[in-house]
Amino acid sequence: MSVAGNRIHTDRLVLRPWSVSDAANAVSVYGHGEVARWLAPAMPVVDDEAAMAAVLRQWIDECSTLESPAGRWALELADGGGLIGGAAVLPLPPDGVDLEIGWQLAPAHWGRGLATEAGHAVAHYTFTQGVDEVFAVVRPRNTRGAATARRVGMEWVGETQKYYGLALQVYRLRRGDLDLPAVPA
Repeated sequence: MSVAGNRIHTDRLVLRPWSVSDAANAVSVYGHGEVARWLAPAMPVVDDEAAMAAVLRQWIDECSTLESPAGRWALELADGGGLIGGAAVLPLPPDGVDLEIGWQLAPAHWGRGLATEAGHAVAHYTFTQGVDEVFAVVRPRNTRGAATARRVGMEWVGETQKYYGLALQVYRLRRGDLDLPAVPA
């Protein structure tokens, strides 16, 4: 993984800032029910290009006020294959002290390890900025999200209703645990 300016590069991905011009392609991610169902109520299905452009404007404005390492990135295939998803490092409500890492992929790109690669990249980036731990919050039935968090190297720490007013599983990754071999289950 390497960072150049506001871009993060991995073997197969480029994480770059969102642009309003990404709206049409972003609909293939955030307009898909199998992606959006795990984001609600934080974000409903966005299946219209104009509505997606409005969401992207909001994200771009929000990112201009966030302190590093927080941010949102569009995920592109490094080989020029186009936009396939998004990743984020965001302060968790209610008090914004904990940082959440998250990732979303268009279903056509599931099952190839790209979400894990994106999650790992934003965790690495966050730790290079002096953060000691990051969290992922996952709905209890989101088995794909939970499995990805574990593949990133995160450990399950429990369930809570602290964040977003929802019952969520919480996964944590500490800087010292990044890139350690997985412990057999």
